[in-house]
Amino acid sequence: MPETAVHLRIFGKVQNVWFRGWLVEQADDAGLRGWVRNRSDGSVEALLIGPNSLVQEVAGHCRSGPPAAVVGSVRATPSSDDGSPGFRLRSSL
Repeated sequence: MPETAVHLRIFGKVQNVWFRGWLVEQADDAGLRGWVRNRSDGSVEALLIGPNSLVQEVAGHCRSGPPAAVVGSVRATPSSDDGSPGFRLRSSL
C-alpha cells in the first residue's frame, strides 16, 4: 500500500493539555510513523507517515484533539517521508 506524508501545524490551546501524548497514541493505534513536538510559538508540529486513509483520519482527529485542547486551526501540507521509525516525541523547538 503506498504511503503518504503530511506535515501538520496545530494552533490554539494545544500545549500543556496532553496533545503530544494523545497524538502519539492516535498514531500508534493507526500504525503510523513520524513524530510530534511543541513549538516555541505555542503550536504543536507533527509529521504523519503511512497509508493515505489513515494519515487523513489521524490528521482529522487533530482538528479536535484531546479533551482539554482548544484547537483554533490545523495547517496540513504534503511532505516527504523522513525515514522515521515508529512514531515518537521530538524535543521542543
